[in-house]
Amino acid sequence: MVKTRNRPKRLDGFQRLFLLLVICMIILLGYILSNIPGGTLGLEDTVAEFQDRSGVESPVTAVLLNFRAYDTMLEVVVLLLAVIGAWSLTKSPLPGQVADISPIQMGVVRLLAPVMCLVAAYLVWQGSHLAGGAFQGGAILGAAGVLILVSDFPQIHTISALSLRIGLVLGPLFFVGIAFCCLFFTGDLLGYPEETAGWFILLIESACALSIGVTLAALFAGSRPESGVQKKQPAVKQSPDRGNS
Repeated sequence: MVKTRNRPKRLDGFQRLFLLLVICMIILLGYILSNIPGGTLGLEDTVAEFQDRSGVESPVTAVLLNFRAYDTMLEVVVLLLAVIGAWSLTKSPLPGQVADISPIQMGVVRLLAPVMCLVAAYLVWQGSHLAGGAFQGGAILGAAGVLILVSDFPQIHTISALSLRIGLVLGPLFFVGIAFCCLFFTGDLLGYPEETAGWFILLIESACALSIGVTLAALFAGSRPESGVQKKQPAVKQSPDRGNS
């Protein structure tokens, strides 16, 4: 019997070029980090000076949603682009219901999912004065969505593709819409009026948290849904045990 060795697959031209670019980027970042001057003054004093105008008590939230809100808006848009990229690869309905899901698992998820939604809402609310915000709350919502997906609740198959798309774009569109409203009324993009800055930030974080949660769950699910209500495939049956065959 002739033994054959598994030879490693050689990289093609595109993969070699991509690897070269990654190596060059790593070298460039290492050079930049090694040449950063020590003793650089931070922006703590500047943030503290304008904290009263931000509309929130947390300096982190003030920076992310007011002073540097452009960065946060682009981060939310990047998450939306990630879903668009994943959905552009393939299209398929949600998998069929698994026939033998443990009732203990179903019961635990029924208890955990509402609690996780309450925790997410609390994190969004407390983001104005403590640690928390849209990304933390959205991560909890996404985790709740993953639990519901792996448990294959029947309600998943009643969600229409349109509702899912609205949930994905709600946060980015709301963020961009408020930015242009501020530009129209105050003359500054994302320049909130001081008396209503806190409410604008709360509304943005609430919409973005919902979109982030839907985005993370959609990325876990993978392929994009078909148009209309999700079609339910036949239940997946496990193969019989070998001992019984």
